[in-house]
Amino acid sequence: MASSKNNISRRQFLQISSGSAAAVLLSQIPLNAEQTPRGQRPNILWVSCEDISPDLGCYGDTYAVTPNIDALAAQGVRYTNVYSHAGVCAPARSGIITGMYPTTIGTHQMRCKGVPPAQVKCFSEILRAAGYYCTNNVKTDYQFNAPVTAWDENSRTAHWRGRAEGQPFFAIFNFTTTHESKVRSRNKEFQQQLATLQPHEKHDPAKATLPPYYPDTPAVRRDWAQYYDIITLMDKQVSDILAQLEADGLADNTIVWFWGDHGRGLPRGKRWIYDSGIHVPLIIRVPEKLRELAMPDNPEALRPGSVNDELTAFLDFAPTMLSLAGVKVPDYIQGKAFLGSQKAKPRKYIFAARDRMDEAYDIIRAVRDKRFKYIRNYMPHLTYGQDIDYMNEMPTMQEMRRLNAEGKLTGAQKQYFRKTKPIEELYDTFIDPHEIDNLAEVPLYKDVLERMRKVHAKWVKETSDVGLIPEPEFDEMKWPGGEPQQTAEPMFWVLSETKSDSESPVVITCPTAGASIAYKIGSESKAGWKLYTKPVLPRPGQVLHARACRIGFKDSNEVTFKLGDKSATWEEAHAVTEKQETPHWREQLDKTDLLERLRKIKQLDGAGEKAIPQYIKALKDKHASVRYWAVVGLHNNCKSGQEVKRAKSAIDKLLKDRSPIVRIAAAEAMCNWGEEKRALDVLVEMLKHKSNTVRLNAAIALGKVGDKAQPALPQIETGLKDPFGYVQRVTRATLKRLESSQ
Repeated sequence: MASSKNNISRRQFLQISSGSAAAVLLSQIPLNAEQTPRGQRPNILWVSCEDISPDLGCYGDTYAVTPNIDALAAQGVRYTNVYSHAGVCAPARSGIITGMYPTTIGTHQMRCKGVPPAQVKCFSEILRAAGYYCTNNVKTDYQFNAPVTAWDENSRTAHWRGRAEGQPFFAIFNFTTTHESKVRSRNKEFQQQLATLQPHEKHDPAKATLPPYYPDTPAVRRDWAQYYDIITLMDKQVSDILAQLEADGLADNTIVWFWGDHGRGLPRGKRWIYDSGIHVPLIIRVPEKLRELAMPDNPEALRPGSVNDELTAFLDFAPTMLSLAGVKVPDYIQGKAFLGSQKAKPRKYIFAARDRMDEAYDIIRAVRDKRFKYIRNYMPHLTYGQDIDYMNEMPTMQEMRRLNAEGKLTGAQKQYFRKTKPIEELYDTFIDPHEIDNLAEVPLYKDVLERMRKVHAKWVKETSDVGLIPEPEFDEMKWPGGEPQQTAEPMFWVLSETKSDSESPVVITCPTAGASIAYKIGSESKAGWKLYTKPVLPRPGQVLHARACRIGFKDSNEVTFKLGDKSATWEEAHAVTEKQETPHWREQLDKTDLLERLRKIKQLDGAGEKAIPQYIKALKDKHASVRYWAVVGLHNNCKSGQEVKRAKSAIDKLLKDRSPIVRIAAAEAMCNWGEEKRALDVLVEMLKHKSNTVRLNAAIALGKVGDKAQPALPQIETGLKDPFGYVQRVTRATLKRLESSQ
């Protein structure tokens, strides 16, 4: 996926100067649209909520109390096989807004700041360029700052009611009522809110049916019941927004979506890529007069009360929106439209990924068809039950940890606390919907395992999954020197001079590849920014304000222009472009064999001592990321004294490797092999590094070496004041363990 180059050429500039509007490079976003006539374009309303699985009455859940969502399902289509590509909000929403896998565009680590390739846009911007009024109320959480060009309004008051008369709209209302934090909330104010529920709307903990991987205790049952209570609260909010649509007389012209952003906000749900973490509800109501537009080949499939069991992925949302709006889906988008004129063939598989969750690293990938789920654990040496401070606040999680420590968990309840993970997992979801019986080593399922394994390997390669690049290495690729680039300032050209009292068309462009431009004219400067898509018409004396932005870059400075000011020249634009042009990380990565070499070394997983010679050879690899995995491989596969002695000799020199993450991995291994006097100094030094993720990895390593880190206790304590919150969390957990062992 090489980054696109779309800076203007001298020829284009000369065409612009001579007034050839057809040659004008407008907003640099793909607007070669097959647009539906304005009067026929549907309004689209998204009602989204957080952290819920399909735990709704309309999905057959008799414990749920969701009359309003159930009524919506009776009026529309209930989709039963919809999956997020991640079990947590930020990576999930990153893929939704772009139509791209986070593992492709580098937005896969939780709460990272991504720098996608130049052509990647928020799909709402493409809708805006096509004439839609787009609003978001209010969560973004895209793993990058929402560009000013993405929304007409993005606020707690954003509403379709701000649009121009007759303008089609795309509006999102996101309800946070069902967020994980509300499941565990026992504060007085929130309990008063729950008390507004009628007796028949409250959920009795004693009547809950718990998944088999939870211990059956009062605390767990209370969490489960409160999870359903907050869904009922959210159900009332859905009713309110639909009532507003009806009151405005828009229900017959608006396609309504209701969906959840990933699975339920409870342990082994949220953050995981089991179905409990990625299977979500989706209900779509299409008014009768819009059904032929939404499903040209089979409008009856959208009739009230319908059920659709086709596999659907979150990545499919963006292209489906464009397809419904009559806008050509850009070629770079990885999702596939499932409604509208550009509807694609049904999926055979969906894919999902888990990477760093807050302060805990892991790498897991999954592929699912309608029946089977295949999971590949790329860090099998790690337990499922890593400490995540935020997750540990949940009473259910506290119960699980307490009972595990007391040796009181049984059966499936113990799985979460296994010291290691299997390299592969395979589940038959028809007979095992909770995914607790791993069939990967069952001969009867050998053919299924091999098929799913191949599908997974093909997806990882074709989508250029960057997950195996250690985060500190990837950060350096994204931000050479540690700082994001800044978008160049917009430039102005007057297409043709007119009389002094007349408007003159002004072209605005930006030398930064992939940049979008926002503008305001004169007295409009106090209003919202408009998306630039065609020459603007300021009158003499009016001030034209403009700023440029690109996802993952700093916004440009705001610049102004008035008729009569000196226009830019092609030479000036070219000079700025040359100065700006720093190759994008994807462009640089695609010129190397790094991803291929990473996939190759991870094929050694499970080979045990047979892989040791290959790991030792890979310690000299030209790529730091490969050297890192070679160290990890030796650390986890060398068992005998002779093997450890050989590995120590090979790894010793990597304590001075030029890559911080390689030094950290080598130091952790050497500490565990009895060389802590030398290796601790390396980890302590890395706690001072300028990179947040280097310090995080060093803090994690110090936590993992346990009591051997005692001599570094004063240095570890400095992490309590680290500017990166995740380092603080890891430090607190490490100090707690060290203090308890004294």
